[in-house]
Amino acid sequence: MSNKELESNMHKSVEATIRTFNTIRTGRANPSLLSRISVEYYGIETPLKSLATISTPDSQTIAIQPFDLGSLALIEKSIATSDLGLTPNNDGKLIRINVPPLTEERRKEFCKLASKYAEEGKVALRNIRRDAIEKVKKMEKESELSEDQSRDEQEAVQKLTNKFIGEIDNLLAEKESDILKV
Repeated sequence: MSNKELESNMHKSVEATIRTFNTIRTGRANPSLLSRISVEYYGIETPLKSLATISTPDSQTIAIQPFDLGSLALIEKSIATSDLGLTPNNDGKLIRINVPPLTEERRKEFCKLASKYAEEGKVALRNIRRDAIEKVKKMEKESELSEDQSRDEQEAVQKLTNKFIGEIDNLLAEKESDILKV
């Protein structure tokens, strides 16, 4: 595995962690809160963003404008039954979701959730590191690399891993400050 390939894989893990962070509520409305929502539309699970335009008219409201008005009730049901704890209001043409300010207890829960997601991202990075180091050791065993070259490669892999783990830690600190901001 080349260093570019390794770095690319680790970068993808960090991006995946960012996407999961975006699904955690902060004190303000954000369309990415609904990114995990899928709606059973004509018997097929369809992502909400494929069925409607999602916008935030103000910091406390998310507006959902379906492309097909027939899907309005299905979208409303999917949001109501999701684990987001949000209540959709259907006016016949548009669904509005009021995003209430978070309580202190809820903020702490979301911080724990963010920590869990960050740890999952770090585990993914460690798995990539493990695979890369195994490859290097295999190359050393097959005499493609000397012992010194192998050690240097392993150190390079570890440095890269540390860099990306630091990036996830910074993202976590940012997300926690966003969540705790009143």
